[in-house]
Amino acid sequence: MSNSIFRKKSIKKILDDCASGFSDAEHSGGSHLKKELNVKDLTLMGIAAIVGAGIFSTIGLAAFNGGPGVTILFVLTAVTCGFSALCYAEFASRIPVAGSAYTYAYASFGELIAWIIGWDLLMEYAIGNIAVAVSWSTYFVNLLEGFHIHVPAYLTMDYYSAFTAHSQVLEFTQSHQLAKITDTIRQGAIAWNTAPGFGGFRLIANIPALAIVIGITYLVYIGIRETKRATNAMVILKIVIVVAVIAIGFFYVTPANWHPFLPNGFGGVMKGVSGVFFAYIGFDAISTTAEECREPQRDLPRGMIYSLIICTVLYILIALVLTGMVSYKNLAVGDPLAYVFNQVHLTKISGIISFSAVIATASVLLIFQLGQPRIWMSMSRDGLLPKIFSRIHPKYHTPSFATIVTGFVVGVPALFLNLTIVTDLTSIGTLFAFVLVCGGVLLLPKEAALAGRFKLPYINAKWIVPIGFIAFSIFFRKDLIDLFSGHGSKDDLPFFLFIILSAGLTVVCFIKDLSLIPVLGLLSCFYLMTELGYTNWLRFLVWLVVGLDIYISYSYEHSVLGIKIAPWHKSAKRISLIGAFISILAVIGLDKQDTLTMNIIFGALGFAVGYLLIYSAIAAYFSVFRKSETT
Repeated sequence: MSNSIFRKKSIKKILDDCASGFSDAEHSGGSHLKKELNVKDLTLMGIAAIVGAGIFSTIGLAAFNGGPGVTILFVLTAVTCGFSALCYAEFASRIPVAGSAYTYAYASFGELIAWIIGWDLLMEYAIGNIAVAVSWSTYFVNLLEGFHIHVPAYLTMDYYSAFTAHSQVLEFTQSHQLAKITDTIRQGAIAWNTAPGFGGFRLIANIPALAIVIGITYLVYIGIRETKRATNAMVILKIVIVVAVIAIGFFYVTPANWHPFLPNGFGGVMKGVSGVFFAYIGFDAISTTAEECREPQRDLPRGMIYSLIICTVLYILIALVLTGMVSYKNLAVGDPLAYVFNQVHLTKISGIISFSAVIATASVLLIFQLGQPRIWMSMSRDGLLPKIFSRIHPKYHTPSFATIVTGFVVGVPALFLNLTIVTDLTSIGTLFAFVLVCGGVLLLPKEAALAGRFKLPYINAKWIVPIGFIAFSIFFRKDLIDLFSGHGSKDDLPFFLFIILSAGLTVVCFIKDLSLIPVLGLLSCFYLMTELGYTNWLRFLVWLVVGLDIYISYSYEHSVLGIKIAPWHKSAKRISLIGAFISILAVIGLDKQDTLTMNIIFGALGFAVGYLLIYSAIAAYFSVFRKSETT
């Protein structure tokens, strides 16, 4: 056994562990996941995960920024996701076990990177599902309003939003700025004023969001067969509705609305990267069901690719209908599909769209609630999380404890928080996973294609990537000159990292004859990450710091591959813990915040960063010291 944080789990060991009953770490040789899924089920699951809130909401703002040219962004994003999907397919055909990008990273990069990607996926799935649950609640309440069923406002939103809206109404009223009180602010103030409570406290919570999470979690808990049937039914229904909406909408298209095609240039199109990419998130989630597939090495790659192609066609057609029915200038609304049909006086269609949105968002929630417990389970099998997370229910054959924990992790925040603004954070987490999967494929040993198993086609990148890099440098020479002149802002830092990565990868491609598809996937996904802004990179790094602290504190010494740990590790943990508490005092003392809440947040951040930095310094010292001893 190794004490290295980059110890790898070989593909052979991963497959042998799975075959020998390792699927239940608490009861070896006991319960197993059921093999129920075929290529049709996987394709429908992929569509269920992809066609969700994005097609009903974020597509509007993307069209507002990019005009009819937003269809180009859908194609570019689809191509980017396509590169990643092919890399996922290559991994899925070689390692047909649950765990998705986490397991793939363990085999290619080693344990530390595997932990980082697993932690990243937990953020992506959890935060994404909280946002989807809150979004579902909004659609569901609006649907009930169409049937004249009124749900009290204080039961449909979070406490903070209601309190903020109440404060804004008071402020705008006192300053005689009543025009600034929007419908959203007014609704929040009504929730605050009508909510029961005592003193200054109000009983306000998003009950529909909690209810849908409980219902979906129960469905996922009782079995993959029941989940499959529910998914298939919801997907078929929403595809029929979406196709009908597209067909009806084309009769009301005015071609003049498609001119100019790029009203805000290519930069305007790229402003919609976050929203459009968020609309594509999901096809990778089906790779977590590998152990429940009948023919995973054949069907998983097909399911991912088929679902991506179908959804791309639907998205492009929807974008053309939206920008053709009304001017792109009017599409900065939260419900663009319903809006355009109201504009052409087809109000009944709006009701159908609301119903379809409820079904679509529920299916997205279902797939991600299905995927996240299987990530927990895979990490638990390897010892990086407690064994209880990989417990398989003896009757339902699902990861029972992990499924319940996932329900709590998503349901409780959805009840009290409004996290619909975290689209960017979810997107950057997903893109990071895609980058590592594409990079991991480059590290896999070359194998001959086997019958019935997907094989990523090899195209030599030796000349194509260098030529592309030179062409890119010429085309964007002004931006590159500004970037390296030192006059850029901190927001340019992600793009600066992209240039360095591109240059380095170009050299490696020329020397090592790398495969073109994973290289293009890695570069395109990293480029999309640069479009998400400096702030989101900081938030993402904070999440990774917290994850690394957990790895140091628990996972490193409990890893199945790491029975042997570094002799100085436990002493380093104790020293780092003391240093972390000192860091709290330093952070609060040097930059005291205005409120207790912000002091707690900054103190916790200081603790996490201090713990990691001090441990890293100690680890570096001992590594150098041990090396000098042996030489």
